[in-house]
Parts: sequence; structure tokens; C-alpha cells
Amino acid sequence: MAVQHLTLPADGAQLFRQALKSDRLHQLEEILSDLPPDHAGLRLRGVKGLPPFLAASGDIGHCAASVLGEACRPVRAILFDKTAATNWALGWHQDRTIAVKARVPVDGFETWSVKSGMQHVEPPFALLSGMVTLRVHLDPVPSSNAPLLIAPGSHKLGRIPEEDVKDVVKRCGTVACLAEPGDIWLYATPILHASDAAIKPMHRRVLQVDFAVGKLPGGLEWFGV
Repeated sequence: MAVQHLTLPADGAQLFRQALKSDRLHQLEEILSDLPPDHAGLRLRGVKGLPPFLAASGDIGHCAASVLGEACRPVRAILFDKTAATNWALGWHQDRTIAVKARVPVDGFETWSVKSGMQHVEPPFALLSGMVTLRVHLDPVPSSNAPLLIAPGSHKLGRIPEEDVKDVVKRCGTVACLAEPGDIWLYATPILHASDAAIKPMHRRVLQVDFAVGKLPGGLEWFGV
């Protein structure tokens, strides 16, 4: 399937090519340069200078707003960097957790965990289906540098049992999401995805941001960025 023909409603993903021009990309790199190095995945909160990029009118946030509307907001951000020292592989899976400020018992929110000191929980699947995830590429991602792999259309299948994942991927097929610096890939948050280890490891910095609309129920609050 040709990358340029992917659409969010049909395939669960779409590419915003060169969403960040070189000057804005450089500014984003400067903002992120003070973060601790050598982390495969670093969860972000309170990074000075980042919120304007993520606002619905910002260089990054407007991509989410184009599908969720102006009321969307960033609810979780992670900086990934896959290098020769952190060259991991990731099996096929769905993202099923959200980050919240505190643990509050609410019906339908189950399987609590703590990641990097943040409370995470699995919400009702309908909530995940209303979210999108953006991956902002700071480095080139050719086929040799571990592009994200997606199974187009899998976002429409609901919660996929572990034992069915392999068959679903086979049925949906696989697309490698290649990218250049400044490109932004937007995904339906529940889409099945995976990543191989890089064949020729180099920096593969990706700012991944989840966006949602509305408040959580029962006193739960988004952790935010």
C-alpha cells in the first residue's frame, strides 16, 4: 500500500509531510536538547517551550486538531531515541494505557501500573478509539533505521486478543512508516504496530504525543505534558 494514500478513517494512519520546516524543527531540537541522553524512551512533563508546539494551533498540535477538532489537547508525551546502544525491537501490539495524575477507582478503568513514576491505567476501549497519536520525526527514518510498522485498518477491530494479533496482521498487511526530519505521522491510537531493531543503527529521535478530547470521568485527570 502506497504511503501517500493512507488515510486515518480507512487505514488508521496518515502522513503530514514536512509539517515542521527546518527552522521550527531546529527550535524543537533545542527545546529537547536539555533532556537526559541515552534513554530509549523518556516520558515528558513540564518541558519549557514545548506547549506552544503542541497547542491545537501549534506546528504539531494542528495535525491532531485537523482530525479531532480545536478542543483536542496533548495528554502524554514520550521522546524515543533508538541508537546502536538502545537498538530494541517491539512486537505487534496495541497501545492500551493512558497516563493519569492519580489512581482513582472508576468503573471500566482497569489494570493499573506505574511507569517512570506516572500512574497508568487501561481505560474503556471506546476512549482509546477517540484518541490519536502523533510521531514527530527529528531524524531520517529509512527502511534501515527501524521505521514503525503498522497494520492498516486494525484500528477498526476493537480490542484484539493476543492470540489473534498474528492473524490480524496477516489479514491487514504491513506498512513501514518511512519519514524524513520534520515529518509527522498521525495514527489512531489503538492501531496494531511494531518495530524491528535498526539494520544500520543511528539516531532515530521521535517525539510521540497522544491527543484526546474531553475530561476523564469520576475524578480521574489526564497527566498531561
